[in-house]
Amino acid sequence: MNRLMLNRLILLLSTASAVIGIGFLLWILTTLVFKGISSTHLSTFTHDLVNGGIRNLIVGQFTMALLATLIAVPLGVMAGIYLREYSQSPKLAATLRNLSDVMMSAPSIVIGVFVYALFVDPFGGYNGWAGSIALAIMMVPIIIGTTDNMLALVPKELREAGIALGGSKHKIILQIVLRAAKVGITTGILLSFARIIGETAPLLFTSANNQFFTMDMSGQFPSLTVSIYNLATYPDAASQDLAWAASFILTVIVLIINLGGRYLTRHKH
Repeated sequence: MNRLMLNRLILLLSTASAVIGIGFLLWILTTLVFKGISSTHLSTFTHDLVNGGIRNLIVGQFTMALLATLIAVPLGVMAGIYLREYSQSPKLAATLRNLSDVMMSAPSIVIGVFVYALFVDPFGGYNGWAGSIALAIMMVPIIIGTTDNMLALVPKELREAGIALGGSKHKIILQIVLRAAKVGITTGILLSFARIIGETAPLLFTSANNQFFTMDMSGQFPSLTVSIYNLATYPDAASQDLAWAASFILTVIVLIINLGGRYLTRHKH
């Protein structure tokens, strides 16, 4: 009888916690959608921040994120391949995996301060390159973990078949193993991209922001997330409305990327 009562109590508490959590999430999303849609206009996409729009911010955010992806994907995939296919020391591999997990859970603001010390302060000011490097550092451990796990799911028989056919190790990895794991690795890359596209803290210390349209990454660079942070603190209603519109657009972008990753996972065949 006591076990039955305890089970019902735990079930009740779990259900209540889930309802409360989902309730707060729906409250946040409802508020965001209502205020975001009402504040979004055509000029929001056609004007730059200096003129009350976010065109330069969207371009700047995606420019830094895409450059970070170009840096992080080769490093992350190659590191994952090393851990799963080439590492001869289980202890070393376990240590590297633990370090990767620590990097994955590191606060983004700490990464921002680290990159500031190396790529901002020595060069005399904020710049877009530093912003991309900070975002790349955040992507690398996610890609390493995904690549490592996806390669572990590839059956050993495929590797043995490649060896039986006389293939060298690097050819087996490139032409057989990676092809078998490409959907899972691609999904991990998309999810890591979705994470960095909404990051603010590291960019506060690296790229800062720019109200004007520019592709010069040697100076302050436009950032959608930093602008949302700044606009939300301004006292005028126009700036706050623009912050709501930018937040709504960013949320939609992240949602689309995440849904794309989920779709690839479910339709990997």
